[in-house]
Amino acid sequence: MSTNQPVRIAIVGGGRGGVYRNVSQALPEKVELVALCDQKPEVLALWKSEFPELKLFSDYQELLDSPDIDAVILATPMQVHASQAVQALYAGKHVLTEVAAALTLEECWELVEAVEKTGLAYMMAENFCYLRMNLLVLNMAQQGAFGELTHAECGYVHDVLAATHLPDGSIAWRGTMMRDFNGINYPTHSLGPVSQWLGINRTDSFDYMMTVVSKNASQADYYARNFGNDHPGAKPEYWKQGDSALTLMRTKGGVVVYLRNDFASPRPWNYLHYGLQGTKGAFQSGRDINEEPVAWLRNGERDSSGATWNPLWDYAAEYEHPAWKKDGEAALAVSRLSEYFVLQEFADAILEKRAPAIDVYDSVVLSSVFPLSVQSTAENGQTVKFPDFAKNKPQPVKL
Repeated sequence: MSTNQPVRIAIVGGGRGGVYRNVSQALPEKVELVALCDQKPEVLALWKSEFPELKLFSDYQELLDSPDIDAVILATPMQVHASQAVQALYAGKHVLTEVAAALTLEECWELVEAVEKTGLAYMMAENFCYLRMNLLVLNMAQQGAFGELTHAECGYVHDVLAATHLPDGSIAWRGTMMRDFNGINYPTHSLGPVSQWLGINRTDSFDYMMTVVSKNASQADYYARNFGNDHPGAKPEYWKQGDSALTLMRTKGGVVVYLRNDFASPRPWNYLHYGLQGTKGAFQSGRDINEEPVAWLRNGERDSSGATWNPLWDYAAEYEHPAWKKDGEAALAVSRLSEYFVLQEFADAILEKRAPAIDVYDSVVLSSVFPLSVQSTAENGQTVKFPDFAKNKPQPVKL
């Protein structure tokens, strides 16, 4: 494998992977897009028309056998992320994977083993960690602005029922997740930033959690309205996933975390729900993706009686994250959801021969909430312990 700049990357999955097209072009000194792999001929043809120099593959193993590729970006359905990542690592390729990293505890351990054996860079592309709001709160937390942290909350409340099926009504991969599982089936966008604020796998670690899930109602109603009562999805018993899944967890350091996952309830979207509480202040995101976030810091007051929220951005002059100060404008120019920072960090980790800021240990502990939540839900909300995935973790990289 070449160790010269830039890192030669291949995108696997030309649909979702399209976001990295513009991002890679914005980082020419760090990455070079050299190949694409997709099973659909029409997708390959579209990319070829825009990037004639790209090497095209319809077979994943053939791509991995190429000596002209240093790293792969997995933008495929998340059911295959873990197996494709392990395959790539043992083929000598660095891996950047879309969320989630894995769907089972066994897959989590397989990923950890593959990274530890190969020594290659592995990163989960949890781009929500790099949103301006979340970086600002991270810097405030790391600078002690909130005091000693005691509570965090997060949620992904996002009606995606229209994305659970194809135009003819057949079930797409998101639909199969809701059909086959009942738990927190998409935890990382919510929990990723929170884990950074709390120093998970750095100064603290998750200890145990429990999950309860409501009945399912919205899915069947949606399919009945859009495809008729004869569609299988119009029957509540077709779906395992309830409308709202709620998880409570506790860290070994004594912080409690509340997480809500809801893909079905009709309401204004709020996939950016976050909150943080400490002994000196608090932060709260908006009630939907358009409402402004707020914060309050105690500045010498005896208590918080009469306290009022301030716009979070009032604290940016003092606490704006250095990464956003340096590259925020460049990031927004190519993607509104900060994939710029993700790809930049992944490439830097490879070139500097270090682990990424969101490494395999962070990736699997966040992703493990899904199988652990399914287990807890099946056991009527019983608490389950987090495995110690990071027992061999070296000195972590600060985000």
